[in-house]
Amino acid sequence: MPGTGAGAGEPDWSALAEENEAGARKRRTLLMVCGGVLAAGAIAGIVATAVVASKTDGKPKAKPSASAPADLPGASLPPDPEFPTVTPPPPADPLEFISSAAKDTAPLTPETLFPGRKLTLGDRPYAKGATSSTGSCASAASGTLGAVLANNGCKQVLRATYTANGTAVTIGVAVFDSAADAQKVKAQAKGNIQSLPGGGVPTFCRAVACRLTTNAVGRYAYFTVSGYTDGQAVPASDTRARQTAADINTFTFNRIVQRGRDAAAADAGTG
Repeated sequence: MPGTGAGAGEPDWSALAEENEAGARKRRTLLMVCGGVLAAGAIAGIVATAVVASKTDGKPKAKPSASAPADLPGASLPPDPEFPTVTPPPPADPLEFISSAAKDTAPLTPETLFPGRKLTLGDRPYAKGATSSTGSCASAASGTLGAVLANNGCKQVLRATYTANGTAVTIGVAVFDSAADAQKVKAQAKGNIQSLPGGGVPTFCRAVACRLTTNAVGRYAYFTVSGYTDGQAVPASDTRARQTAADINTFTFNRIVQRGRDAAAADAGTG
């Protein structure tokens, strides 16, 4: 009979058990080593995270900012100089100069007031006839107007006659010391300036109905008498004599105001 030892056909169970135990110990050792490595790696990761966290969770770090401009070397520049504000005076009013004899000192003659031999207003040409100037104001006007001129201190009357289209008009400019005197004459005026024939213009507006106007600007009062060169009376429906008087009134007004403009310009040039 076979003995209790291992038979020739049976495995050695004791040897197999020892081998299994030895393999199990190796596997446990390997798992422990691997586990240790993994644990060490995890710990290292934790430590690294802690280090990073400590860098961000610690004291606040200054953020980059725009650098302040550097001071320029040397002394600071002086401030810009200040200049006083100069306000030019307003331009002088031409009316101021033609309202007072003390300021209205330019030469005053028929040639300076009524220059040239012809003038055109719009498309209407006019030829100049006779002119005159007198210090005896009443002699250049009808009796009633002459008295008004004399009573208000008239210094001079300048006249000129213009003709166009069968009509004639005499403009008479009475000169006073002040605008107040001229305005009084305008308000009190009655009668008419005397028509002035001559220089190719026949007698007109004598003892017949004619158109009359009265105006004033500055120290000047000015009057017109206008009618027909054929001596006929001017009817109420007339437009020709009316237009002639209106045009010469406009021309004379502009000439008087121009004296004021010239005086104002000369005064500004000497200021």
